[in-house]
Amino acid sequence: MAEKKTTKKSTKKAKAAQTLVIVESPTKAHTIEKYLGPGYVVRASVGHLIDLPKSRMAIDIENGFQPEYITVRGKAKLLKELQKEAKKSEAVLLASDNDREGEAIAWHLNRALKDKTEAKISRIVFNEITPAAITEAVKHPGEIVESKVNAQKARRVLDRLVGYNLSPLLWTKVKNGLSAGRVQSVALRLICEREKEVEDFLPEEYWSLDADFTKGKSTFTAQLVKYAGENPELKSEDAVKEIMEKIKNSPCTVSSIKKSEKTVRPKPPFTTSKLQQAAANRLGFTSRKTMQIAQQLYEGIQIGESHVGLITYMRTDSVRISETALTDVREWLSKNHPAELPEEPIHYAVGKSAQDAHEGIRPTYVSYTPDSIKEYLTHDQFRLYSIIWERFVSSQMNNAKMVTTSVEITSGDAVFRVAASKIAEKGFYQVIKLLSSKEDKSSSLPSMKEGEQVNVDNFHPEQHFTQGPARYTDASIVRMLEEKGIGRPSTYATIISVLLDRYYVIRSNKQLVPTELGRMINKILVESFPAVINEEFTAQVENDLDKVEAGELVWNNIISDFYGPFRETVDNVMEHQESIKGFLDEETDKTCELCGKPMVKKLGRFGFFLACTGFPECHNTKSIPLAKCPCKDCGGEIVERKTKGRGKAFYGCTNYPTCTFISHFKPIDQYCPQCGWFLVEKFDKKNGNYKSCINPDCDYLHTSGEDEAAANVESDD
Repeated sequence: MAEKKTTKKSTKKAKAAQTLVIVESPTKAHTIEKYLGPGYVVRASVGHLIDLPKSRMAIDIENGFQPEYITVRGKAKLLKELQKEAKKSEAVLLASDNDREGEAIAWHLNRALKDKTEAKISRIVFNEITPAAITEAVKHPGEIVESKVNAQKARRVLDRLVGYNLSPLLWTKVKNGLSAGRVQSVALRLICEREKEVEDFLPEEYWSLDADFTKGKSTFTAQLVKYAGENPELKSEDAVKEIMEKIKNSPCTVSSIKKSEKTVRPKPPFTTSKLQQAAANRLGFTSRKTMQIAQQLYEGIQIGESHVGLITYMRTDSVRISETALTDVREWLSKNHPAELPEEPIHYAVGKSAQDAHEGIRPTYVSYTPDSIKEYLTHDQFRLYSIIWERFVSSQMNNAKMVTTSVEITSGDAVFRVAASKIAEKGFYQVIKLLSSKEDKSSSLPSMKEGEQVNVDNFHPEQHFTQGPARYTDASIVRMLEEKGIGRPSTYATIISVLLDRYYVIRSNKQLVPTELGRMINKILVESFPAVINEEFTAQVENDLDKVEAGELVWNNIISDFYGPFRETVDNVMEHQESIKGFLDEETDKTCELCGKPMVKKLGRFGFFLACTGFPECHNTKSIPLAKCPCKDCGGEIVERKTKGRGKAFYGCTNYPTCTFISHFKPIDQYCPQCGWFLVEKFDKKNGNYKSCINPDCDYLHTSGEDEAAANVESDD
């Protein structure tokens, strides 16, 4: 019996000789477990297991603003499974992401596991999911960084206090079910202020004059840049015609040829915000989509027999690159582009506000070129991986050189200019396939000499309108948030998503446009809480959180300094702010076809709609008519509808299926002065936003002023 007990005991020891590694995502767990092999069990927490409850504020204001944490609903079973695995282990390694949220997850796990196991619990971090990085992290376990946890706690408590005070105020004064957040409200303010600028802008007419010239068999086009020694201000068609009339019979002489050389330097590796901007501008991705695909590339893709993490951690504000990665890329370049390899590695300056916790975003293995693994990636994964790979590899290559030739042609008092650029030395462009329009400038001109004659074939006068400020896009709002210090790399995509999900903002032609609901909320919050809903305060909070992480500030002192004045303002607004709830229900001339009672116009979760005043006995609701149906003798009205699959908006007649009229452009409350059909707002890069007749047989297009909103164009910077 004694021998059997001994055997049983030794068996237990053998079973205990495992190391439990806890990461955040199941995909990551699967990849890492393969890398570590026998003796390691890798499990996923699937984000936060312990957090503040959703049903109440759960902040002990009287006791130093201590948060009251609970096990997240639905996660109790998972937590018990992790505790069970920890009990069987001789060591537990907490491997959540290396940022504030990840540190908080590790801190909560440590508290939940330490009383359930005798295993030593440690913290490990890594920047990439590769065998080398994981093995190195496991060899050097460390401790949880309390100051980083405190910074996360401060943000969580502050956001909870703001949200749980502002949201009830909105329920009382505007509409039930609304919510407001500290950072999202500032972003909403920026979007609303930009929309006001767009609406207030009045476009002005101006004209340009191009001319087609020929030299031998070659034709090129030049633009008028000087007239009578001055920059031409062409305010009307008559002004252009006057110049054309004066110079039409004048000889055309090549008066100047100048060549200039420009050095183009490669850009540093991507930070989170720069990746989101590039993916929006070049690939048309939303910020949310960019981060979702980047997460997939980071956690691992099945490449042949192996599951490979293809990029480093995608939430970073640093452009720093490890020496190992620099050695790797330089070795690859020495074999593939030796002529473009600088003598020394290129180091890029890290911004003053960067936390520098992670490297810049880069491929984990340079040898995995985009083309070599294309078959294993989805179309979108391939495109995003391509710009990450190209940006990193090009960052360690020689400069490119552009040569620009500028030619001026004089005809009477008019000077026309044309410029052509070509790449003289490709440098880092050798590896960049997805060139932007600004970079792909190569063009050519026929050989010419100063003093020789050329012929003019045609003049091309063209009408333009000055373009007002552009509405924000995903790319430009992220750039603005970064410039103003609002939010952090991990929050940019979430900020935009929350505004869209709450229907405070919609996307139109990739532009972010505030809804009527968003404008109402913004007006109340900005007028009532100017000290909180502003970019300076929000940026200062970020600086203070950085100081908490650095151990320079005590987390609850920040909250204490903020909360007293803030709560006083909330109480004051709650007492004195007039409710607009009653003004949101507008009487109409519509009658409910079900019960005969009047219909009212109400503001709902997704905008305005018609509702029966007989509620709750009658639940009838209808879409708001936007325009009269243009079909002859129809008598119907155009309302918004949704496609069955993706829920995409389109606009159809209320007499469907008798009338099958459909528009994919939203009607506006104006009608065409030429044919009487309704107008819609359209967008293109030439005219920006403009109003056009929906009638396919009518050519009415209006971009100029009077009662019009401004024409504007999407920024591509």
